[in-house]
Amino acid sequence: MTLKPFFLLLCLLLTPGLGLAAEKTVYGLNEYVRLFDLDLKLAAKLDTGAKTASLSARDIERFKRDGETWVRFYLAIDEAHSSPIERPLARISKIKRRAGDYDPEEEKTYTARPVIEMDVCMGHALRTIEVNLTDRSAFQYPLLIGSEALKRFSALVDPSLKYAAGKPACAPDANLGE
Repeated sequence: MTLKPFFLLLCLLLTPGLGLAAEKTVYGLNEYVRLFDLDLKLAAKLDTGAKTASLSARDIERFKRDGETWVRFYLAIDEAHSSPIERPLARISKIKRRAGDYDPEEEKTYTARPVIEMDVCMGHALRTIEVNLTDRSAFQYPLLIGSEALKRFSALVDPSLKYAAGKPACAPDANLGE
């Protein structure tokens, strides 16, 4: 009879994933987000198959400011800003090209995209994430949130849900979390 509590304890120790799941937030396939840097609310697609986040931008150009590389761009979103946005360049991301996007004469299997950091609110969570810039105007969602950003949000994605987190509800002075 004393083996039963021992067995239960052993089972709990061998299933560490259960404790971690309690700390995660469940999001849907699509969520409303607020881009604090731009004071803009929009719908995003959560994509665990993509590594990085992507924001729809056009007329992207790099320039120098005080010896640092910056990026100037316009949002490629119908109702968004008509003035240019300038942010420091965090890095350049190499995005793998899909089969239909690959040009054998170019011999490049990737596309280089500028990456910036942005403060993004989803539900009640505010996080700084890296976002690459590319024209997503042909897609339904101007922002795609990939697995690296989803990790920062401690997200579990349930594709059967949409807008599970509700409207973004982060205070401007909210803690940016980890």
